[in-house]
Amino acid sequence: QVQLVESGGGLVQAGGSLRLSCAASGRTFSNYAMGWFRQAPGKEREFVAAIRGTGGRTLYSDSVKGRFTVSRDNAENTVYLQMNSLKPEDTAVYYCAAAATYYGGIYAGEYEYWGQGTQVTVSS
Repeated sequence: QVQLVESGGGLVQAGGSLRLSCAASGRTFSNYAMGWFRQAPGKEREFVAAIRGTGGRTLYSDSVKGRFTVSRDNAENTVYLQMNSLKPEDTAVYYCAAAATYYGGIYAGEYEYWGQGTQVTVSS
């Protein structure tokens, strides 16, 4: 089992920044690719970003590419999502997820473990 706890969400004005954190416990963190997903009211959960277990290779959705950065600190068992130039359409509950694969993919079904989510609200 892997337990994931997100933090860092909140209310920010358009153009602002937030950094989300996801603390993991339970298994060897570096064995898991990590992903970030989000779900807005009335919409399906969508992929945001992913990073492989040892770090380095990253993947982003087109909607956040160039504005968001995913990173991880395996010594601290934590993955981060730095969000810059936020837009109202970024408003959603953000979830981190863990996949027992080398590379994290874009499909939610690839991830076995999920956090409880953290709310991000961007005002215009």
